[in-house]
Amino acid sequence: MRRWISAALGAAIVTASGGCVNVTAPDKPIEINLNINITQEVVYRLDGEAKSLIQQNPGIF
Repeated sequence: MRRWISAALGAAIVTASGGCVNVTAPDKPIEINLNINITQEVVYRLDGEAKSLIQQNPGIF
């Protein structure tokens, strides 16, 4: 009889202390801000003849 009472009491405590989990969608859309800075460096080398040609004709490009 005592085991039955203690088992019932334990079940009642577990049932009473057990929570309910609710998962709901948010009212507003989720906003993710990504602050990304992309820099690119272009390194080029010209041979002497091409360099002098560009200097002589600056409007070529």
